[in-house]
Amino acid sequence: MPRMLRRAAVLGATAKVASNRGQANAEAAQQQDAAAAPPPPVQDEAPAAAPAQDTYGDLMKLKELLDAGALTQAEFDAQKQKILGA
Repeated sequence: MPRMLRRAAVLGATAKVASNRGQANAEAAQQQDAAAAPPPPVQDEAPAAAPAQDTYGDLMKLKELLDAGALTQAEFDAQKQKILGA
């Protein structure tokens, strides 16, 4: 039973990493489109605060993926830097 739970956790973490990569690609495409479009009007209100992230949990999921062989050390390091914001 613990092996199945571990496998499910690895698959879930893999899906999250893949989702993050897809989101990053979509954001890059939006930035390219935005560069061609005129700038949006200035808003007087302050933007809403970003939702709190579970940094520790994200790092643990990345470590599990690294240990399972789903990520290379270079991919792990790149994702870790994104999470830590450095």
